[in-house]
Amino acid sequence: MLLGVNIDHVATLRNARGGNDPDILTAVRICKDCNVASITTHLREDRRHIKDADVEAIRMMPRVRLNLEMAMTKEMQKFALKIRPHAVCIVPEKRQELTTEGGLDVAGQLKWAIEFTKPLIDKGIEVSFFIDPDVHQISAVSKTGAPFIELHTGRYSNTYGTPDEEKAFEDLKGAAVFAQNFGLKVNAGHGLNYDNVHRMHEIPNLVELNIGHSIISRAVFVGLDKAIKEMKSLCEVVRGK
Repeated sequence: MLLGVNIDHVATLRNARGGNDPDILTAVRICKDCNVASITTHLREDRRHIKDADVEAIRMMPRVRLNLEMAMTKEMQKFALKIRPHAVCIVPEKRQELTTEGGLDVAGQLKWAIEFTKPLIDKGIEVSFFIDPDVHQISAVSKTGAPFIELHTGRYSNTYGTPDEEKAFEDLKGAAVFAQNFGLKVNAGHGLNYDNVHRMHEIPNLVELNIGHSIISRAVFVGLDKAIKEMKSLCEVVRGK
């Protein structure tokens, strides 16, 4: 599996004091030197961490694959069409949430999802929808023209090591297989860390894991370079083999 690194919380730390420390582009260069598959940033409507200028600067960096997470709004569509990231992941967004809570309800707003997606695909932008492991949502995404889904792994991550883990994991695995039967490619992410990521190898044909918070947290103690390399190794090799 490939590893995409979400650098939002480098910006969170920077914004706590203002200025440019830690520098976002330095973090991107470290990620690039570690040969990660992509750099993920979530440009939230309230701009609480990553800013427009950050995304624009990252997009200008050579040999950096930018995956832009964003809400399904006209404002974000216009921004994406302007800077043309390599990929976008459409996510739900609530102002008061600390982090993304649950997947996007594509089925409940399918007409808008189709209208939203088409101009992005027409510009050559790879589109995915961040959804819960739910067959109704997967079926809806298959009608939008988007080639990817990203499965929300939050319930699995939150139940890891508890009696509820197996059910949450089997739901993820079943959803991935169901989506692949529709011809969709499958990424996954949310809450994955150094302890629980190994089970993602049990899900067939996952393309990429997008991981941020646990990597940035570990980087505080061991450095970003080492934190990325450790996670990348766990994504590439089944633990214990």
